[in-house]
Amino acid sequence: MRTTRVTVAALAAAAALALTACGGEPAKPGAVTQITGQSKAGSATVLDRPFDKPELVLTDTTGKPWNLREQTKGKPTLIYFGYTNCPDVCPLTMSNIAVAKKALPKADQDKLQVVFVTTDPERDTPDSLGSWLRSQDPSFTGLTGDFATIQAAARKLGIGIEAPKKEADGSVVSMHGAQVIAFSPKSDEGYLLYGEGTTVDDYTKDLPKIIKGENP
Repeated sequence: MRTTRVTVAALAAAAALALTACGGEPAKPGAVTQITGQSKAGSATVLDRPFDKPELVLTDTTGKPWNLREQTKGKPTLIYFGYTNCPDVCPLTMSNIAVAKKALPKADQDKLQVVFVTTDPERDTPDSLGSWLRSQDPSFTGLTGDFATIQAAARKLGIGIEAPKKEADGSVVSMHGAQVIAFSPKSDEGYLLYGEGTTVDDYTKDLPKIIKGENP
């Protein structure tokens, strides 16, 4: 399998471009942690320097505090930052993961943690976020809370997000990176990155490896 080196500049540029995922003009990524890795022939970027799991406590869809580090410790975990009013990329990403998850054996389905963190907390209340995620997969965890806290956590994972803004037509757009970060159950570190072009087949192929903390 051919492996190509990816420079920090190239990945940082890709992250910035991904901010246009849900519409609007390109946004500046700000103080986003830079990413280094090796691009494989498959869909995943294996990170040379894995991300530490952020210390993040937000509110889940039941209205209770949810500690990311404590409640995903030792578990294979996928994290995505997006919002429920996104017209395209967010629902497609979560749907692709949900479909791929169903292809896993039941025991592995139970191990996998999928965490959706809203980038539009003013509109994504626990109730509305919970309703949206149940239509994707009832086991998915939805988190909402203070925008600055969410933005800081995303940036530590190399994901740029911007505060929601109202467009001229009255619609509200939340600019955010479209990456999914996979955390290993062995190290609790974010070691794989997936872009918005990742398909159901890609996730279906890779999830069994992620469950074990292995490279795809």
